[in-house]
Amino acid sequence: MSYFLVKRCLTLLVTLAATSMIVFAVLEVLPGNAAQVLMGADADPAAVAAKTLELGLDQPALQRYGQWVAGLARGDMGLSYVYGTSVSELIGERLQLTVPLAVLAMLLTTLLALAVGVYAASQHNRIGDTGLMAIAQLGIAVPNFWFAILLILLFSVKLGWLAAGGFDGWYFDDGLWAGLWEGLKALILPTLALAVVQAAILARFARSAVLEVLREDFVRTARAKGLSRRATLWGHVLRNAMIPVITVMGLQFAELLAGTIVVESVFYLPGLGRLIFQSIANRDLIVVRNCVMLLAAMVVIVNFVVDVLYALIDPRVKASEV
Repeated sequence: MSYFLVKRCLTLLVTLAATSMIVFAVLEVLPGNAAQVLMGADADPAAVAAKTLELGLDQPALQRYGQWVAGLARGDMGLSYVYGTSVSELIGERLQLTVPLAVLAMLLTTLLALAVGVYAASQHNRIGDTGLMAIAQLGIAVPNFWFAILLILLFSVKLGWLAAGGFDGWYFDDGLWAGLWEGLKALILPTLALAVVQAAILARFARSAVLEVLREDFVRTARAKGLSRRATLWGHVLRNAMIPVITVMGLQFAELLAGTIVVESVFYLPGLGRLIFQSIANRDLIVVRNCVMLLAAMVVIVNFVVDVLYALIDPRVKASEV
């Protein structure tokens, strides 16, 4: 196991290094000048040149890359060109929304998908299987922003149960549970909008994986020993079917972290996605660079965790690396 982890950790570090080079290089070749955008189209060239010098944009690209990477190693992401505050603080504020939203959406996705997928597989070619897969196919076809609008119309406009958008933060002045509930209440509709579509995709993968394992000999042996169908499904079949399912779950969680900008815009949530969008519009490249690097690092780390879970679920994966 130690060799497996060391190999995966080295791969993780190399991937992060390559990602940082790509992110920096791509943003460097983008047209436009951050100093010109900040000063305005009609600004005096001397003022623009002074602003360029102040932001350090006159330095060679390799030198700026080295300074950026050294700052990341120290936990220093620099100052935002537009906001004039620490990029770390800006990102930290937005992550207080984006990470809980992604985690809640992934938890709901997993619960719905495994329940639907396992039940559909157990009812293979019956009405339950056909009906659930038809609903799942419909869920795949529905864009999450359109489903988000439907949720707002139903629960906010018509029923008036929940707010149509906005997020005031996690305030615990009235007590832990009161503050937690107020924050979670603002994320209920965005979580549903993200989870239902993702659950429809994952449920089909779970069904296919379970059906494939159900054909294995050990399943018939377990049933012959007297295990009930439910105990066989949840105790033996599901664990062996989880490797392809975990792969999709890892990709979905990475997508939820990096791709919530549309849903955040629909519900007017001050998350990381909206920060990136606003920073691109303002040509605040230092914020864009750090946000993109953070999201890329999250994706790489999620894939690393998935690899480790492979080894825990199926020892053959770990043995094949030796």
